Amino acid sequence: MSGPHKEQNAASDIQARKADHLNLCASGEVEFRDKTTLLEEVEFVHDALPDRDISELDLSTPLLGKTLRAPLVISSMTGGTHEAAQLNRDLARAAQQLGIGFGLGSQRAMVLHPELASTYQVRDVAPTALVFGNLGMQQARSMASSAISELCAQVGADALCLHLNPAQELVQPGGDRDFRGGRATLQRLHRELKMPIVIKETGAGLSRKVGSFARQIGIRTLDVSGSGGTSWTAVEARRAQGADKQLGDELWDWGIPTAASIALNADLGLDLIATGGLRSGLDVARALALGATAGGLAAPVLRAHKQAGFDGVIAFLQSVIESLRAAIFLTGCRTPAELRQAPRVIGPRLRAWIEAGHQLDRP
Repeated sequence: MSGPHKEQNAASDIQARKADHLNLCASGEVEFRDKTTLLEEVEFVHDALPDRDISELDLSTPLLGKTLRAPLVISSMTGGTHEAAQLNRDLARAAQQLGIGFGLGSQRAMVLHPELASTYQVRDVAPTALVFGNLGMQQARSMASSAISELCAQVGADALCLHLNPAQELVQPGGDRDFRGGRATLQRLHRELKMPIVIKETGAGLSRKVGSFARQIGIRTLDVSGSGGTSWTAVEARRAQGADKQLGDELWDWGIPTAASIALNADLGLDLIATGGLRSGLDVARALALGATAGGLAAPVLRAHKQAGFDGVIAFLQSVIESLRAAIFLTGCRTPAELRQAPRVIGPRLRAWIEAGHQLDRP
């Protein structure tokens, strides 16, 4: 088969894969089995004398050249299907209304099939929101910097997330196996793109080694996307057969817990976006206390949209913001940044990750 029919089939395959991803993530059947985010091992010391009115709190947070009204991001999910188009527009509209960030899903589908670009178009409903573009390292490696700039310009992205997903690719049927040139690609794009780059994982976490390399070449923002929430090796295992499925089952719980990934990179002077299994405002507060600049949620936002559309997303995110506000208030803090100095107790498993990671995970 060749010509238009082959191209149509390829586009259909991508759309089917994207639809599978959305349905599996919404189902809750691809969460990590035994591994958690370890955010539950961060406990705050309650302050019964906060000595301020809660209205005095200021949740505004600078990130990538814009100021969020709360340190929150709707994390990257999807694109490339008709369902994804409506989801992206609803989520971007929610980000605009609440003054938070929004991440597009991988734009690989848009690269391969430009006719799918409309499924990533959100600027008309989110004219001033912080919007992240998204491209995989393997795709970026083979693209000219000018082509990547144009890809970002088409969606009006403020920053580009370059996602690293070797574990997912190893399980995905037909996934990439060649990961050479990643460091050189990051250096080239940081040098040549006229926009900020965010190094992002997809559910397996970023080690201190990766964070140190980012700082070394001048990249200032990481999205840790740690383990403990949705397992993307599990997502691909559900879609795979034979040896790929077996490998996916074995790697289901692979990765660095989100809390550990934040803590391991916290002293590098970078902006950290904490994603991977955050489910509440208290989770966001715990992530900020460990050193994150903002927290990101994906799966619970997707489920809220499945249940009640745009209104459901707004209601859920407002509850997250109010929960975060309460945690800041009850620790005696006034701003999200002050949570980093708030008294807290760290549990033994997270403490062990931090200690071992600093000793062994050096560049």
